[in-house]
Amino acid sequence: MSNQPLHISLLTLPDAMLSTLSGIYDVLNSFSMLSTYDDQLPKVSPFQVEIAGAGHLSSDTASGQPVRAERAIVDIDHTDIVIVPSVMVAQGQWQTGRYPEVVDWLKAMYAQGATLCSACSGVLLLAETGLLDGKEATMHWAYATTFRQNFPNIQLKLEKVLVIAGEREQFVMSGASSSWHDLVLYLVAHHAGPHQAQAIAKFFALQWHIDGQAPYLMFRPTLDHDDALMREAQLWLDQHFAIATPVAEMTARSGLSERSFKRRFDQATGYSPIAYVQHLRVEAAKQQLEQTSDAIEQISYNVGYEDAASFRRLFKRLTEMTPGAYRRKFSLPEFAHK
Repeated sequence: MSNQPLHISLLTLPDAMLSTLSGIYDVLNSFSMLSTYDDQLPKVSPFQVEIAGAGHLSSDTASGQPVRAERAIVDIDHTDIVIVPSVMVAQGQWQTGRYPEVVDWLKAMYAQGATLCSACSGVLLLAETGLLDGKEATMHWAYATTFRQNFPNIQLKLEKVLVIAGEREQFVMSGASSSWHDLVLYLVAHHAGPHQAQAIAKFFALQWHIDGQAPYLMFRPTLDHDDALMREAQLWLDQHFAIATPVAEMTARSGLSERSFKRRFDQATGYSPIAYVQHLRVEAAKQQLEQTSDAIEQISYNVGYEDAASFRRLFKRLTEMTPGAYRRKFSLPEFAHK
């Protein structure tokens, strides 16, 4: 590890989410303060963090709150690490080409050796550079559709909270919202040391999301396709997924052969009929685990499974958690009901 502090450019732009921007800035600038409480921490920060502006030095963020940049990106010709914070994605649709000067600058910083990082939806700007083509990435699950539409050559791994890509590990991307914690802790552990990362995590009550993003993912099937018959089948399934043989019933209602129905359903939705039903059932089970105290066997039956063991295996495969662990993680604490 170098004795010289690493220069971090934390990007701000009109779509930036202030919570991510300010959280990252505060944590990475905390070393001198924390050394008061932990004498093993350096009194001199291993990072020199500055807010870099995409345009004017003073600009509003997505919430309307202004942020003043310390330098404009046009004045930064070298940096060690760039962090693109979460950005607002209006109506869930990312419009490419809105920040050409930022995209060009990111490519220039990469060319001179910088590590490019993103939090949440900030990866959309990294993706515009073309540098992630053929690589893995992660982001907030809510924007997966627009990401895949715009960047089909990038392998989106929504189940991962943190993705580190590139031969030199020069791309670091974190997933949804507060998983910027994982990004910051990774940077601290990698460049300052594991003890420093542990101290930062304890002081700010940050956590590694070691369960991944799979427990947080919501099944959001698209109805935005041109196959009206399959759309009708999807709407029917929404109400009848818990019956004993939903795929057979749905196929019979369509008037198509089993083979033709499966082909068209997969083409329209991206899922096989049985996988689609499984996702609907698990999504319904998640809501019951969060909102009721019903036994897992009862919830299994409610969503269409008489064999609770089969349900438990499916639930863990799709969420990477057991039903019991999911309930402990996501059910409201007692005080929240008062």
